[in-house]
Amino acid sequence: MSALSKNDVLVLRELGHRTAAAAADPVNAERREVCRRIDHNEGGRPSLYIYQEPWSELNQNGELDLRCQETFCREIELKMRQRLYAWEHHPGDMVMSAVSEQPYCINDSGFGIEEDVDTVSTDPANDVVSRHFHIQIQDEADIAKIKEPVVTHDARRTEELYQKRCEIFSGILEVRKTGCGGFWFAPWDELVRWTGVQEVLMDMALRPEFVHQAIERLVECWVKRLDQYEAQGLLSAPPMELSVHGASQIFSEVSPTMHREFAFEHEALFIRRFGRAYYGCCEPLHDKVDICAECFPNLYKLSMSPWVNFPVAVRNVAKRFVFAWKPNPALLAYEKWDPALIRNDLREKLTLATEAGCSVEIHLKDLSTVRNEPRRLTEWNRIALEEAMRVVA
Repeated sequence: MSALSKNDVLVLRELGHRTAAAAADPVNAERREVCRRIDHNEGGRPSLYIYQEPWSELNQNGELDLRCQETFCREIELKMRQRLYAWEHHPGDMVMSAVSEQPYCINDSGFGIEEDVDTVSTDPANDVVSRHFHIQIQDEADIAKIKEPVVTHDARRTEELYQKRCEIFSGILEVRKTGCGGFWFAPWDELVRWTGVQEVLMDMALRPEFVHQAIERLVECWVKRLDQYEAQGLLSAPPMELSVHGASQIFSEVSPTMHREFAFEHEALFIRRFGRAYYGCCEPLHDKVDICAECFPNLYKLSMSPWVNFPVAVRNVAKRFVFAWKPNPALLAYEKWDPALIRNDLREKLTLATEAGCSVEIHLKDLSTVRNEPRRLTEWNRIALEEAMRVVA
C-alpha cells in the first residue's frame, strides 16, 4: 500500500474535524425526524432536499478548491468540500454524519454496449451538455449486443482503501466499509441511447414486438446483475430491506396505457425484488398513479416533476404515497432573480398538497445554472423552509 502524502492527510483531517463538528450539531436530530416522518408517510412539515448543484458556478471564494494531490484523496476531498459547502450555504434538511464510508470496490462489465454520442457544451466547466446519440440497435438481431454484466469484488483493494481512510481519519471520524445500498434503475434511460429517442418511440406503434424484446432483454440483464450482487454479499442489506428508485423519463408524452405496457410491466420484474420502491423523475406521473400502484405493490413514493398537472397530482396521490415534488429549477436560472416568484410558487403548490393530505418532500435538483449567483440557492433554501413551516403552523 503506497504511503499517504502528509499534506493530503492534513487537508483531509481538517475537513474531517469540520464534518465532525457539523455532525454534532443538534439540528441534525431535528432534521432526521422531519425526514423520517415524511419518508414513512406520517405527515408533518415538508422535508427539503437540494442537490445536483451547478458546482462550477458556486466556487466564488475558493471554498471548493482542491488541495490534495493523490487521486484517492482528491476524490474524498471533493465530496467533503461539496457537502460542507451545502451544509453552510443551502443545507435543506441535510443530516451530517461523523462517518466516512469506504464503498466496496466493485467491478461491473456493463451491458456490452456503450453509447456513441456527440456532445455540445456551453460551459466547459459544467457537466451539463446536449447529446446526440448514434443508433446502434435497429432491429431484433441487434438486441444480442446487450450482454449480461459480470460483477466482481476486488476485496483486496477495498481493504487497502479502507485502511487508508482509517489512517486519515483516526480519532476524528468513524470509518466503515459499505456495500451497495440500492440502485437507480432506469433501463429506458439506457435503451434510448442505443436505439435513438424518436426512433424507439415510433417503434412502440410501428414495431411493438421489437420494443418489447429490447426492453425485456435489458431488464433481464439488470436482474442478472442484481443476482450477482446478492450472491456475492455486495449489498448493504438483503433486497427486501432496501429501496429501489425507478424511472422511465423518456415516456413523458406516452399515454398511461402504453407507459404501462412498455415500461412498468417490464420494470416490475426488477423493482418487485426490493422492499420499497420510489418511482419517477422528470416524467409527469399525475395521471399514472393508479397504474404505478398496480404494477409496483411495494411503491411508497412517487416523483412529481415540474411538468405535472399539480391539482390532479395531489388529488391522485393524496395520502397514499409520499409526494416527492420537484420544483422547476428554471426559476433559479432567470436573468433577474425574483424571490417573490419563488415564494409564490412554493406557497401555491404546498397549500394544494397540504389540503389534499400529501406527505411532501421538496427536491430542488437538475440545476444547470444559477447565473453565477450562489446566493440564489441560499435564498431559495430560506424561502422554502419558511413556506414549509408555514403549512404546519
